[in-house]
Amino acid sequence: MRGKSFIIGTLVLLLVCVGALNIGAGKADAAEKAIKWKMQTHWPASSPSFAASAQVLVKTLKENTNGRLEIELFPADALVPSKELFNAVKRGMMEIVITSSAYPRDQVPLMDVCSGLPMNFDSPWEAAYFHKEMGFDKMVSDAFAQHGLYYWPDKVYPTELSLKKPVRKFEDFKGLKLRSSGILQVYLTSLGAAAMMLPGSEIYAALTSGVVDGAHWGAVQGSNSMGFYEVSKFHLRPALNVAATDIVLINMKAMGALPADIQQIVRKTLEEHFWERTKEYEILEANAMTKVQKEKGVELIQLGQEDVKKMEAAAMALWDDVAKRHPDNAKAVQMLKDFHASDKSSEVKKLKDSH
Repeated sequence: MRGKSFIIGTLVLLLVCVGALNIGAGKADAAEKAIKWKMQTHWPASSPSFAASAQVLVKTLKENTNGRLEIELFPADALVPSKELFNAVKRGMMEIVITSSAYPRDQVPLMDVCSGLPMNFDSPWEAAYFHKEMGFDKMVSDAFAQHGLYYWPDKVYPTELSLKKPVRKFEDFKGLKLRSSGILQVYLTSLGAAAMMLPGSEIYAALTSGVVDGAHWGAVQGSNSMGFYEVSKFHLRPALNVAATDIVLINMKAMGALPADIQQIVRKTLEEHFWERTKEYEILEANAMTKVQKEKGVELIQLGQEDVKKMEAAAMALWDDVAKRHPDNAKAVQMLKDFHASDKSSEVKKLKDSH
């Protein structure tokens, strides 16, 4: 009996040891299966969207995939110049990027509309309706697919000017030196300003040295985070546009290499991220304006109705020019005109309430 008990005990011990080894091996396999991606954004680390969008997205994707997708995050210009992010993700140098929709205008003409035709919407929720309910996002996705890329808007939000010199009427734009980008650079030049493109890292120095008299970097939050209000004490409204200024691009081959369930998680996470950031940004904008007026002496200038009409008239001429550039642009511009020709207010409100 003792011999038999000894044998049974030995077998049990061996089974326990083998089980422990298998558990350890399973943990090692799980660790090895964590997929590593790189992502660079066009935002400097100081930009509020770097923390609120990029860092949150990286963290959420890791959590939602139970650690199976890990993304190493880099701020603007860390790996490639910001204007090269489109080419970098297309070539597979990085699996995912967040870039400005104003940058790849030459490669994807629809970016003239995506980055925000001037004077296009009155609120982020109108822009969200245009993107998600009227089919504009599908158009943009199809355009990027031709380059082997998936597309998602990070959020929709207003772009507004902060200025060292006040603009109190339409004619005050004439002669102003302004930092801009994309279609807004063309628009501001058409108003009589001298608009130039500068990367984010150079704007503050340009403002302090007098190279430019004003700039846009998002709206109030962006201007504040970039230190503009140290020298620019005027903030102008209405917004130049409301748009998906920041976009997420993913290399299709990299996405296709992910397990099917992780692909689904990535898609779902990015869609939810869009709605959360759009809501959050709107609330934070209002809070930021109150703060900079009180703490930094910023004056909010709201142009009168007649001056706004002049800005809109100049914008309409540019809309037509953009429409001529590409058949996709013509379709998108007509969609935008159709939006304004019909009363979508109740549908827009319903969309906002549902999110």
